[in-house]
Amino acid sequence: MLEQLGLPIVTMDEPAIRAATEPVARRGGIHNSGYERQSRDFYATPSRVTEALLKHVKFRGPVWEPCCGDGAMSTVLSAHGHEVVSTDIADRGFGTPGVDFLACREVPGNCRSIVTNPPYGDTGSPTGQSKSSVAMLDFLQHAMTLTESIQGQLALLVRLQWIAGKRAAQTMSAGPFSAVIVLTKRIQWFDLGDQTKTAQHHHAWVVFDHTHPTGQPPAMLFV
Repeated sequence: MLEQLGLPIVTMDEPAIRAATEPVARRGGIHNSGYERQSRDFYATPSRVTEALLKHVKFRGPVWEPCCGDGAMSTVLSAHGHEVVSTDIADRGFGTPGVDFLACREVPGNCRSIVTNPPYGDTGSPTGQSKSSVAMLDFLQHAMTLTESIQGQLALLVRLQWIAGKRAAQTMSAGPFSAVIVLTKRIQWFDLGDQTKTAQHHHAWVVFDHTHPTGQPPAMLFV
């Protein structure tokens, strides 16, 4: 069924599944967060982050969440009345696993929007994965191609400083860039009680809409 919708299924052996789904042992971690980076860059998105997006953007039609993880973002989207198609390359007990977003050639079913927190792909990721800036740019370009085919919408959660990168800025400026929603409160990815430390990065939603009027600048919003 998923193959008929243009969603290729990836078959993983048992060791690969364990690597994709098991938490990484807690110890002195990257950026002193108290954790090593999670396999396949899995970090569940706090509900307030998705709520901030939905406060400012109204999405058309069913939404595809292609990096659904444990369903954190999909659950919020559904609670706001959206029909959501949830997929992921790994199996975390939610949605349809084994779907490689970068290998997809069309959006599933009648989806009109893509909303996700994509993997950044930097330190600690599986061997051979691209560096963060390149991986994110590839993800953005592929997502833009898919949404263009349906004149749809796209929202990606990214690090704020990534937007200022030359290649990212060029790609976004060349597309139907409709809004950037800056999160003024940094995201807390882990809860270590009294040992929890302030996150290192600020994040923002970048939103594209293929019906956005040509030449109209994107909205700049803060939440």
